[in-house]
Parts: sequence; structure tokens; C-alpha cells
Amino acid sequence: MAMTLTRKPLGLFRPDPTQPRKSFDNDELKALGESLKKKQLVPVLAKPDGTIIDGNRRWLAAKLAGLEQLDVIITDEPLTPAQIKEIQLVTALHRTDLTSYEQFLGCVDWLTLNPGATAKELAAKIDRDPSTLVRVLSLANCIQPVRQAAADGKLGLSDWYAISKVPEAEQQALLTAKLAGENRDQLERRGRKLRNGEASGITVNRLKILLGRQGCSVTITGNDLSLDDAIDILQETLKSARKAQGESLDAKTWVQVMKQKAKPGA
Repeated sequence: MAMTLTRKPLGLFRPDPTQPRKSFDNDELKALGESLKKKQLVPVLAKPDGTIIDGNRRWLAAKLAGLEQLDVIITDEPLTPAQIKEIQLVTALHRTDLTSYEQFLGCVDWLTLNPGATAKELAAKIDRDPSTLVRVLSLANCIQPVRQAAADGKLGLSDWYAISKVPEAEQQALLTAKLAGENRDQLERRGRKLRNGEASGITVNRLKILLGRQGCSVTITGNDLSLDDAIDILQETLKSARKAQGESLDAKTWVQVMKQKAKPGA
């Protein structure tokens, strides 16, 4: 096995059609391209024929920025499709957020390539919390209209996880409620009523979390926030911060990027 760090023209590379990420934010690609103009921190990983194992997003950003070459590690290791999928999932999930549906497809692909394997085993291989993958893969327990709504971007991870917890006969009702404008917490309450006729759980409009570091705290505001909401928000924020760090953004720039993404229609 040989692994060689070199610099190659963009024309050498070609994307792997089976890679998990299917969509790309043009503004984020532009920002990454500007960063690559200054310095490429992470090389692309590719096969000798130029097929990208890891780094498709860097390649697209470089093309958009008008760059001619990228640093690349060429490996002739005979990687199996399952091993390539693991590499792609690790890098995509830890450095750049996939859409929730893309995460689902990537995890399902890996499980298909590893008959008999479990979500817990996949979590260990890609260093993820097993409970996170349980939520991602819960879409497999949903009826086809729910899956299609997820594929169309009309449902997020927390939405389909809430729907997956009710019997299939009741899932269409929750899907209809979601498409009519209900949020995840409302879906959870509706689901609890469908399951056992009870509505439980305390929600608030503001959560101030004091941290161990002197004088530091995190505040979350919104409507009807539950503990599950707080967990989801903090996880997504942490992933976004790690992505910004990987792209060499400073804290102020990251905040501005998040602000732009939060605007309606962004």
C-alpha cells in the first residue's frame, strides 16, 4: 500500500457517485473557495484514477473559486465499498453537515454493504453517539409518504423521529399535522396522545445554561422548548462550529454565517 501527498490539477478528479452528500450550499462553497485560495488545510483523498474518496466539497469549491490545483493524498490501498463509505461518513458528519436525509441514505448504504451489522457497530466505526444513529435510522420505520416528505426536504430528523414512534396506522396523521405547520414538540405531544392518551413534558420559552467555565453560559430562546429541543439545537450548533473551525473561520465570521442561514428563505 502506498499513500502519496502531491498536488494535482482539478481536471484529474472525478466525484464518487455513491458518496453520501447529494446537495451543496453555493454560498458555503464560495466561502470555502476563498479559504482554499489562502491555504488548503486538509488534502483531498483520492484513488490513483482520480476518484474522490474524501473531499468532493473541496474540489467543487476550488472549481468555483477558479483554482487550478489541489493538494491530494493518492492511495492505492484496495478499499472495499464499505470502507470507502465509512471514510465518507466520518468526514462528512464531523466536518460538514449532511442533510438529515443524506445521513439516513449514507447509513442505510453502509448497513447494506455490511449484512448483519448493527447501527451500534456503525456508530463505533464513525465515532458517533449510537442514539444519534438510532434517530437517523428511525426513518426506516416510517411509511412511504413520510420517507418521501423527508427526501423532499419537508421533514427534518427530529420530525421523522417523532413520527416513527407511533404505529404506522397513525403516522399519516402526524405527517399531515407537520405539513400543516406543527413543530417537532407539537408532534411529540400529539404522538404521546396517540400512544397512551397522555400529554406530558414541560416546555419553556427560554433556557439559560450555566457552564463550568467561570462566567460562561449558553442561552436558547424559542417557543415551547423541551429538553429534546435543547439537545437538538446544541448538537446542530456544535456541528456547525466544528465545520467553521475546519474551514479556518473565526468566531465572528461563523456567527455571521449562522445569521445569514437563519434568515427566511436562506
